[in-house]
Amino acid sequence: QVQLVESGGGLVQAGGSLRLSCAASGRIASINAMGWYRQAPGKQRELVATITSGGRTNYADSVKGRFTISRDAANNTVYLQMDNLKPEDTFVYYCYARVQSVRSGSEYPYWGQGTQVTVSS
Repeated sequence: QVQLVESGGGLVQAGGSLRLSCAASGRIASINAMGWYRQAPGKQRELVATITSGGRTNYADSVKGRFTISRDAANNTVYLQMDNLKPEDTFVYYCYARVQSVRSGSEYPYWGQGTQVTVSS
């Protein structure tokens, strides 16, 4: 099994910054991509940012220039630096990893438990 443990959410004023972290552990052959999604109550989960094992990044248009995703491959950890936060960034943020199984070699998606980010105006 694979576990993703997130940290770093909280309450911040508009214009402030937060840094989210997510560490993956368990039976991992390799992690081919990691990223962050976010979700509001009753809404679909939406992409925030992803990073591949090769370092290629992808961002939602709404966060470009404000959020930065990075990865510590040696420790199976992904980070999301969020600057110039806005009230519309208030969501539950979920860590995501696409993991290659030790046993089968197939890829499987895994999700963290979610961490609340609240931005006050």
